[in-house]
Amino acid sequence: MNAVGQSDEPIVVEKRMNEGNQREQDQTRQKPEEFVERRGSAKGNTAQAPTTGTQSPGAVSRGLIGVREAARRDKTLQFTALLHHLTPECLRGSFARLKRNASPGVDGVRWEDYAPIAEKRVVDLHRSVQEGSYRAQPVKRARILKEDGSERLLGVSALEDKVVQGALVEVLNAIYEVDFKGFSYGFRPGRSQHDALDALWVGLTSQPVNWVLDMDIQGFFDHIQHDWLMRFLGHRIGDKRILRLIKKWLRVGAFDEGQWLDLAEGSPQGAAISPLLANIYLHYAFDLWADWWRRHHARGRVVIVRYADDTVMGFQGRDDAEAFRTAVAQRLNRFGLTLHPKKTRLLEFGRYANINRKQRGAGKPETFDFLGMTHICSCTRRGKYTIRRQTAAKRLRAKLQQVKRQLRRRLHRPVPETARWLCAVLQGYYNYHAVPYNLASLRAFWHHLSRAWFKALRRRSQKARGLTWERFKRFRDAWLPLPRILHPWPSERFRRRHPRQEPYAVIPHVRICAGGAS
Repeated sequence: MNAVGQSDEPIVVEKRMNEGNQREQDQTRQKPEEFVERRGSAKGNTAQAPTTGTQSPGAVSRGLIGVREAARRDKTLQFTALLHHLTPECLRGSFARLKRNASPGVDGVRWEDYAPIAEKRVVDLHRSVQEGSYRAQPVKRARILKEDGSERLLGVSALEDKVVQGALVEVLNAIYEVDFKGFSYGFRPGRSQHDALDALWVGLTSQPVNWVLDMDIQGFFDHIQHDWLMRFLGHRIGDKRILRLIKKWLRVGAFDEGQWLDLAEGSPQGAAISPLLANIYLHYAFDLWADWWRRHHARGRVVIVRYADDTVMGFQGRDDAEAFRTAVAQRLNRFGLTLHPKKTRLLEFGRYANINRKQRGAGKPETFDFLGMTHICSCTRRGKYTIRRQTAAKRLRAKLQQVKRQLRRRLHRPVPETARWLCAVLQGYYNYHAVPYNLASLRAFWHHLSRAWFKALRRRSQKARGLTWERFKRFRDAWLPLPRILHPWPSERFRRRHPRQEPYAVIPHVRICAGGAS
């Protein structure tokens, strides 16, 4: 465990054979529901290092370090005094981290409107939170189109609600970053989508995985059960004032096209506190149970990588995969969640999938999408098994459509201005998608974007219709960066970020896997 609060559990979860001693079996012989629903007694915060009387940023940091150390020492400790960590400095830091151009909530206040009066308002806001007079405001509903054409409902909080939520997230992270499993990556400090992609790549290539279960929870944020969430929070949070604060945000309701809605379930997707609450919910509803299941029921190796409500699991045997799929559906139903019937798939995928399917005349192995990347069974030039990742086709098409719409809006803007904007778009696209084996997809995106720009330039006026492709290419090459691979091989970056797996990770009897010891 390092100073920034990394999880103790393995990053790529490996299931060891069921050969634990009798004492371990006796300790874990209980129902899965009891495993995650038991509640430790409140022990207070006697081991917690309090903050000093000054209001310096260092004092707040020392206080949260004490919280984290206490949470690490005792995994059943309840924290009964946390509200004093919501200091004015913590609130100011939360305000500074807000996006400047974010949409306003029902209060209509933007960041630039609040900045001149922030110093005074933060003091008043801190006083109202500490005295219990703080009142949350309803979230404003917004709709955005998803890649499949459906709508995603977002909740835009009022600005001061964002400030308090962001500050509370910082406090609660000191506790839950110690508790969360290593295979959980979504919306956690110090972890990114590429960390999840790297962990998945390493797990599927280094372990004897033959089947992959691609899971997606249908409408996850809209179906979080408030009673279960508060019960989960109660395992660690004994401060009633913190729990009341969270209840206010959950039950405040939403304004949708001028009409107030009472939200009996769900957490507004888009609120600053929602990602953390979602991780806490799935930590108890899924993560702990999945880890327990792989240790006590799986007969072969199991790999787990979860990012928010998207989970990919690798299994050595098909029987384990099918058994887990049935069991997890029942488990999630208990907590008001259901697997998406179309997006949840079990597919043959792994080192021997191509050979086995050829023998049966079943064709090439299926592919699956995870975090915008399509994963494909492949081989290197030397015939070694590898996984090729390329940009998901629907993600590429959606991005191109977005660029074309923006080009139409910028039709009569100065050409250099549009060129700089396109350069930024390409660079941002490369920053995420420029992974090994994805150069062909990057070139396709660059080519289609160039064609869209060429057509837009020719529409500017009749004179512009005389622009030829050869002349445009010289202009394009001067402005648009060529595609190139920016990310290292996933195994290299994974070893650098998790050096504890080396050099003994490959020795079976030592039982050390990526991210921690098992």
